[in-house]
Amino acid sequence: VMTAADSMKPVELVAHAQRLESLGYSSMWVTDVFGREVYVTAGHLLAHTGTIKVATGIAHIYGRDAIATVQAARTLSEFSGGRFLQGLGVSHPVAAQMRGVAWENPIDKTRAYLTAMRSELPIHTPADAPPVPVYLAAHGPKMMAVAAELADGAMIYMQTPDGVREARATLGTDKTLNLVLPTCLTTNPDAARKAGRRALGIYLPLPAYQRVWARAGFDAGDWSDHGSDRLVDTYLNCGNLAAIKTRMRAYLDAGVTNILLAANPDPTNPSSAAELIEALAPHEVVHVGSST
Repeated sequence: VMTAADSMKPVELVAHAQRLESLGYSSMWVTDVFGREVYVTAGHLLAHTGTIKVATGIAHIYGRDAIATVQAARTLSEFSGGRFLQGLGVSHPVAAQMRGVAWENPIDKTRAYLTAMRSELPIHTPADAPPVPVYLAAHGPKMMAVAAELADGAMIYMQTPDGVREARATLGTDKTLNLVLPTCLTTNPDAARKAGRRALGIYLPLPAYQRVWARAGFDAGDWSDHGSDRLVDTYLNCGNLAAIKTRMRAYLDAGVTNILLAANPDPTNPSSAAELIEALAPHEVVHVGSST
């Protein structure tokens, strides 16, 4: 489950993590934007849970050098008994600009960064800490090739099943392919598109996502003016529970290993995101006062 941790108060965030754990979800992914420090947040959540894995989804490589990134991962893995996962990505030019550093060629930057992470580093965290899998955010075939070479797998977003098949072909059969899937439990098309535009809005002006959409047959008219209906309908998984599961199955059949659920609420029913998380839970949901 993807979690916008910055939107929650600390007590709410911990309660959410514990709820996901009780429902049987295997991992909770914490976004790295410009709010709380993502590794500190992950450590806090790991300290307040016992079985669920906590992941950076994703940590920006412009925010930390390779040594700091490896230190953080090893420390969290040691303290949690191997429950930490590491999602990494080059992000977008604004991530470099805000830190006063020059934006570099994304492929070269990422390749050098992951190579440094895999090399001998002058750090002394315990050598026996459980290994931490590294999943690289990859939008296109060149970055996916870097993931295939230097990471344990990849993370993708805003993809069609055809895009998943292309990603899997580049990544290979032995690597993990994680798909972030924005999903809304609603049968109201207008509400679904409103939720979809809210989910896609931050990405519409970003060239990296525009290239993904262009490869899928969209053009500038689709990502201008808050996004076209066609764009929103393609990338938001919405409907009743059966329809949502059917679409998830299409992604799994196309080659996805894990779906990272990004539960978006129906604007007319704010509790629908929590309802969706419960409905898709691996464990049976038990309500207080219920006989089931």
